[in-house]
Amino acid sequence: MDSNQISGSSYQSWEHPQENNSAEVNPAYIARYMTKVYGWMSLGLAITGIAATLIASNTVATNFFLGNKLVFFGLLIAQIFLVGFLVIRIQKMSSAVATGVFIGYSALMGVTFSALMLTYTASSFLSVFAITAGTFGIMTAVGYFTKQDLTSFGKIMMMGLVGIILASIVNFFIGSSTLYWIIYYAGVAVFVGLIAYDT
Repeated sequence: MDSNQISGSSYQSWEHPQENNSAEVNPAYIARYMTKVYGWMSLGLAITGIAATLIASNTVATNFFLGNKLVFFGLLIAQIFLVGFLVIRIQKMSSAVATGVFIGYSALMGVTFSALMLTYTASSFLSVFAITAGTFGIMTAVGYFTKQDLTSFGKIMMMGLVGIILASIVNFFIGSSTLYWIIYYAGVAVFVGLIAYDT
């Protein structure tokens, strides 16, 4: 999520460096800005993890959220709606509203992710988390320290993401295992690239 609204005046000072020290010549400002971004990201992950654990450890909640297909798919649709709402309205939201939507989205993710906790072992979760966190850290560093402009690269990655979404929808109906693996590896490549671009 865009943390500009949540971090208060950070957005304004980033866009209007004459009112503050220029971001290009003030590494301390950039460090503080990035700390806020990843602080909010860590909070979101924590909320998702807690929500998933609570749902997975409660039989009644598990049966309600995961045992009913209508409820489960309703939650997935609600997540998509919240993402779209954030993308469209983020610049017009107050910090309080943006924070509330972000926390709600994080909790919803936890509810749907609880299905994975009931399917896979704790060791599988830990290894996947370690791999994901390591990849994210490396690509964040690449995006942070590179001197190259990644704008055009990001546009290519976004087109790739649209292609993956469309291919996934098609494969939902045809069920091709070959197409599944193509989408899988292409998805990894696109999201790894987007991490560097977004940073």
